[in-house]
This record gives sequence, C-alpha cells and structure tokens, in this order.
Amino acid sequence: MDAIRRADAFAIANGVDGWTLMQAAGQAVAQSIAQRWSKRPVRVLCGPGNNGGDGFVAAAALREKGWPVRVFLLGDAAKLTGDAARAYAHWGDPAEPLENARPDEAGLVIDALFGAGLARPLEGQAAELCTATNSARAVCVAVDVPSGLDGDRAQADGAVFRADLTVTFHRPKPAHLLEPGRGQCGEIVCVDIGIPDGWRAEIEPVGDYNTPDLWPDLPTRPDRQTHKHGRGRLAVLSGGPSATGAARLAAQAGLRAGSGLVTVLSPKNALLVNAQSLSEVMVRGFDGVEGFLAGLDGLRATAAVLGPGAGVGEGTRELVIAALSRSPALVLDADALTSFEGETDHLFSHLRPGDVLTPHAGEFARLFPDLAEAPINKIEAARTAAERAGCVVVFKGPDTVIAAPDGRVRVNTHATPALATAGTGDVLAGITGAFLAQGTDAFDAASAAVWLHGDAGLRAGEGLIAGDVIAALPNSFAALRRRRRTDAARSALK
Repeated sequence: MDAIRRADAFAIANGVDGWTLMQAAGQAVAQSIAQRWSKRPVRVLCGPGNNGGDGFVAAAALREKGWPVRVFLLGDAAKLTGDAARAYAHWGDPAEPLENARPDEAGLVIDALFGAGLARPLEGQAAELCTATNSARAVCVAVDVPSGLDGDRAQADGAVFRADLTVTFHRPKPAHLLEPGRGQCGEIVCVDIGIPDGWRAEIEPVGDYNTPDLWPDLPTRPDRQTHKHGRGRLAVLSGGPSATGAARLAAQAGLRAGSGLVTVLSPKNALLVNAQSLSEVMVRGFDGVEGFLAGLDGLRATAAVLGPGAGVGEGTRELVIAALSRSPALVLDADALTSFEGETDHLFSHLRPGDVLTPHAGEFARLFPDLAEAPINKIEAARTAAERAGCVVVFKGPDTVIAAPDGRVRVNTHATPALATAGTGDVLAGITGAFLAQGTDAFDAASAAVWLHGDAGLRAGEGLIAGDVIAALPNSFAALRRRRRTDAARSALK
C-alpha cells in the first residue's frame, strides 16, 4: 500500500513522528473496541512490523481500561525495530509465542499481524491461527485490514481473518470498499490519526466515496417558470413484443427522476404492447435504423437509453452506432453492450465523453476481457475501461465504481443487496438517462443516479422488485433535500 507509506512519510516530513501516529492508531483501536463490547479476555496477535506495533499500543490501552489482555508475537521480539520496538517496550511485558495463542479461549481477538502491508497469502502459524480464529466464537477486530487480505486488490489468495470490526486510519483502502474484501472487514471505522492537511497535494487518492457532496446540484429542482420541455426529453429504445418490460422500467424511472418528457421508441410490432402498459410515458413506433433516427430527431431528444430488452445482435449494434451519430447523450446498458462482444473497437471509436456505459460484471468481461482477468482491483479496471472507451463507465455491483475518461473515480457503497433482482439495472439506466437529458455532466449524472438508486433500494427494503425502486425515488429526493438544508443551516451557525 504505497499510498499509506507516503501518507506516513508526509506526516513525518511535516513534523509528526511515527511513534505519535502509532500511538493514535493503537488508542483508536482500543477505543473502538471499548465502545462496542463489554470487558472480556483479549488475545492480541502481533506481527513483526508496524501493524504489530499498533497492536501493542492497543493492548496496553485496553489493559489500562481494565480488560484482561494477553499478547502473542510472530517472530523474535529482539528483532523488532523502529516504532514497532518502541511499541513493544510500551506494552512492557514479554509477548508470548504466536503458536501459544488459543482463540477459542478468548472473548475477543485483535488481528494485528500484517494488515494492508501483506500482498501474499498467509503461511505457517499465521494461516493456522487465522483458521482457528475464524472457527472460534470470539469477536475478531482487524487493525487496518484483515491479515491475508490484499489491501489494494481487495482479494485474498488464501486464508484471511474474518473480522467483525476493522479499524483503519486516515482514509479507507480499496479493500474496505470493494468486494470480496469488504465482506471480510465487518463494520469499518476510519479514524484520523493526525496526518496534516495538505496531503492531497502530494498523494493522489485512488478515488472518492460517492456522496451527494460531490454533485450538489442534483437532482435538479424545477423553478416556477419551468415547463416539461425545459426538463429534458428522454428517449428509450424498446425491444420486440415479448421483450418490452425492461425498456418500460427504464422509461418510468427516467420520468420519476425528473425528465420532463419520456418516450419509448418501439418497433411497430411491439407498439400496442407498450401503449397498453404505459400512461405517463409516450410511445412512438419506428421501422429500421432510419425510422429510429427519425424518431430521435422528431422528439428532439436530449438523451437516450439503449439496450434494456433490445436483443443481442447486429440489429442492436446498428441502432447504437446510428444513435451515436446524433447529439443526444446515450446510456448504453444490457444488450447494447453484449452486442459488441468481440467488436469493442467499433463501439469505442464512436463513443463520446458525454455517453455512459453501465455494465455488470458479466457485461464488463465481454467488453473488457483483459481487464476482467487482470490482477487489478475494480477501481483500476473501471478507470482503465473508461479511458479506453472514451466515456463514463459505471461498473455495477455491490461496490459500484463510476469512472470518467479523465481518470476520476467514485466508489458507491450506499445500496442494499436487495437490489440484486431483475429490472433494477434498467431502472438505474433510466435515472442516469434522466439526469443526462437535463444537461448534467455525464460523470455527475452517473454518480448521482447510482447513489439515489441505492438509496431508493434501501428505502424499498427487503423483497423489493424493480418497480418499488421507482416508487421510492421521490422519498429519496425529498430526504436528500432535507439533509442538504440541515447541513446548510449547520454551516450558517458556525
């Protein structure tokens, strides 16, 4: 984790010594534990580096609070150096050999073996103790990152501690945000240990949390003089008569998300099916590529969603390339992505910075097979994909990553596993299309759509279906506006 080392180096260069940082980290671990659990026997597993040093400090702090603590060390205490040696002296008692630790005798285990500094599988005693800890009934608290988990790739190639709580420092690491690593971390607490201001000038973060503070003007709110044509005109491509539902979901989501006028462009053989099922959304029939372009032009569409239920094959490819010759920003999802498997260069040569691709993992692998197989994390995969495609890429999942072609990345974890059901991706495409239709920058439009989609899913709750997410959007919008008013009021009082 080079960024972690550089943050520490920056702090030291600006007058904060490493021992001060280690004391702050260890104290934070102890405080986080004391806030959550009652006193119980603690086993602290310390490695030979700075992660182990944090463990020694945490052990001493818990002992001062009256907790029964035993410390176990991997390796020889006489070989400890630097701040880790100072932390061991601070603990004050001899550490016991790691092989003597018995997690099944503990009420709480602190994993301070390696943290984010280990990029290889656990071996020997550490691996055996990891298995024993995961099998025990004791609470497990990880220092920085559960040992065995690669902090950059957010993956483990062997045994990894399964934490109930992970206490990390300064800023979250990829493993705290991306699956499957995030699932090993339990509750995640990030604490300030005193890295001075100004670190961003020397240490570029790998990305940002996707929060509403990053897109403060979304969702847009119409003023009294606004009419429907001033709120954007969204077109959605429908599939054939037996595949119209996905497009309708996208269209209805687009209308809920604020587009003033939404029209489903439907093959004429599916026109009646769509017309019977839509009220607020308009329907217009077309034949062939020229008919589709005439529909886009006639609607004066400002954005379009292509792909949900469109069908995989040459016909969809032709419609996508044709639409890219017109001015509306495009959201390409589902079949509009899969149709270009093996022909991605053709697609990428036509895409523009204002367009948005919304692949899930399977679709991402079809468009970017080399990135899907590369030993990189999802953030780097999405960033490279966006640069290659020349547009915004929304790499969907429980840890959705939004990447812009200029290298900016946002990671969204504000969502619920209940969204893993048919049709919710179509809803996301429609929300994104609505924000694009209103003239929003593509990166912000995609970021806001992902967060609000997740928020609506949280509000809809377990057992949701895609239509429930659409129905919950007004409440998500209202809650976000209340939050912003409250934040503004608090700022004004300072």
